[in-house]
Amino acid sequence: MALALIYMVRGWGVSMEVRLAKLSQYIRGWMGYFGLSEYYTILPKLDEWLRRRVRSCYWKMWWRVFHEDARNRIRQLLKLGTDKRSAILAGLSRKGYWRLSRTLSTHTGMTNAWLAE
Repeated sequence: MALALIYMVRGWGVSMEVRLAKLSQYIRGWMGYFGLSEYYTILPKLDEWLRRRVRSCYWKMWWRVFHEDARNRIRQLLKLGTDKRSAILAGLSRKGYWRLSRTLSTHTGMTNAWLAE
């Protein structure tokens, strides 16, 4: 599963579509090989980690694409349905990508259903 980390490096200069397609292909192959073996017990934790990592990559991408301080992050969270106060607090936060990928405001905006699309 170490190769999944390579596909989720935040600084990798490819679009999220390419990144998620590569990751999906890798995970399908991994699941096809291991199937329902002893690794089945770690799958929920792995799924949780991957979703958090994807949120972290989106958070970094929203900052680097437009270079407009925190305005783009706030705008993106508002588009996804986060309330205004939470979006502003998250957008202006000085915490790191990994920490902010676990906050309530990113979870209400970047839901599991949104990530599945």
